[in-house]
Formats: sequence, C-alpha cells, structure tokens
Amino acid sequence: MFYPMAILFFQLEKFRGLGLGESFNIRLFEDKDVVEVVRINQICLPENYSDFFFLDIYHQFPRTFFIAIVNGKVVGYIMCRAEIDFSEMKRFRLGKKGHVISLAVLPQYRGKGIAHSLLSKTLENISEYGVSECYLEVRVGNKAAIDLYKDFDFKVSRMSPGYYRDGEDAYVMTKILA
Repeated sequence: MFYPMAILFFQLEKFRGLGLGESFNIRLFEDKDVVEVVRINQICLPENYSDFFFLDIYHQFPRTFFIAIVNGKVVGYIMCRAEIDFSEMKRFRLGKKGHVISLAVLPQYRGKGIAHSLLSKTLENISEYGVSECYLEVRVGNKAAIDLYKDFDFKVSRMSPGYYRDGEDAYVMTKILA
C-alpha cells in the first residue's frame, strides 16, 4: 500500500516524545510477555490478575492485547475481550460488546501518548470479534484516564458504586463502534 510521505512522518512522530531520542513501539502481546505484563499490572493497579488470566484472555482474543515497548522494555499494555451481554447504550438489547479489561502504563512513561496508542490499536482490531460497542470501568477519581477515554468518544453510561476492592466507585464508559 502506498502512503504519502507526510502521513509516514506523522505516524513516526506520534511515537516520539519520550525525550533524548527515545520512542515507543506498539505490538501485539505474545506468551513470552506475560511476566512483564503481570509486573506492570502489579505496579500500576490495585486489581491484580494471575498469569493464567492474562494468557487465557490472550488466547481467546489475541487481536486486542497489545504491549508498548521502550528501548526493548515492556512499559505498558492493554487487554480486552468480547462478551455477550446487554448493551450499555441500547436498553434491553442483547449483543456482543468489547470490554477493555485492563490498561496500564508504568508511571515514568505516562503522559507521552502510550496509553492513547494502545487504546487506538485495540479499538482498530476489536471489531474483528463482531462487537458493536465497547465499554470499560474506570475509577471516578482517575481524571487522566477519564479524559483519555473521552478523547475516544467514550461516554459515561452509568456509575457502579463500590466497584473496586477499596470501595471506590467506577464509571462504566461506553463507545458505540461504527
């Protein structure tokens, strides 16, 4: 496929911004990445999952599980699945929807576009699983994450009181896919 040079330069530039010539790459998760992904999950989030859980999601939905790499080191990930459930946006309609289960970037790499790129790649691929909408849960106090999701046109569809283990409420945010 032919791409004009301006588009290629834009694609390269959006992955820069880490400083001192560092850049990041996004690629699909592989089995060998599970140790690093579990480590990031434990550092970044109070909700931790086992190796088995990550690998199970990957084997069922490999096209929606991405990692971010800086200088050969895994610094972030996103993991999603497709579910059959009632729509968050269309009341009483059963359908297939995507679920962003977990998105995490190591603290020192935040604010550099990595989470944005991970979410973008996942949303590009999740329709391959026949979903018509995508949803996620986010802590009501996590303004940075809420702003990120709003940038992708996710809307708060409801609140889930006491959703997290520590008692914090969650917003359920949903996006209709084309």
